[in-house]
Amino acid sequence: MQKILSHMRKAMEEYNMIEEGDKIAICLSGGKDSLTLLHAFKALQRFYPKKFELIAISIHPGFEFFDTKFLQKICTNLEIPFYIEKSNAKEIVFDIRKEKNPCSLCANLRRGIINSIAIREGCNKIALGHNQDDVLETFLLNLFYTGNIGTFSPISYMDKSQITLIRPLVYTSEKEIRRFIRKNNIEVMPKICPMDGTSKREDMKQLIFTLTKSIPMIRANLFGAIQRNLKDWKIK
Repeated sequence: MQKILSHMRKAMEEYNMIEEGDKIAICLSGGKDSLTLLHAFKALQRFYPKKFELIAISIHPGFEFFDTKFLQKICTNLEIPFYIEKSNAKEIVFDIRKEKNPCSLCANLRRGIINSIAIREGCNKIALGHNQDDVLETFLLNLFYTGNIGTFSPISYMDKSQITLIRPLVYTSEKEIRRFIRKNNIEVMPKICPMDGTSKREDMKQLIFTLTKSIPMIRANLFGAIQRNLKDWKIK
């Protein structure tokens, strides 16, 4: 936990993610990233100098095996208020539109519901579990498939909803998150999306893994280039 918290505090302090009196909605999918974020935020809340409130929000995507009781139990144990909302993402994305690359549409559908719940519950910030690997993979996806140089920002303000998105795990690697989950015997919800392991993002993950074998510093170099050269990352 100490290493996770160290990375989180670094991101929070460099990008001013937390202010006194914030009410933060954590997006909880039940995967390793969101569960790590949930546990780390609860631990951070006990000693962080700026006081803030937490809630957790989960969107039921419509898949049969999405276990809401599992998520409720975790939040109850951590004493974090939990809100679950049903969506028709599965029906729209897979049954009606039959999307071959559904991730973007699915994310947009979830984001709209999450924003609505966060506003309803008086939150001014939404915390997402994107980690350092997600930063690198998104950078390569944009470069290879759209011809653009960019990735998501550690913090961004949404004018329409007047909510700020924060990503406190951007300095934390997927490897560190897996180690944290394993070491603390944290149960993770099984993957339910049929696209898991077959998306273009997974291709980028494998590409980085392969390149690291011959260029050990490639992850650090890519991340450093993002920090030095992308405008959205220069908001310290």
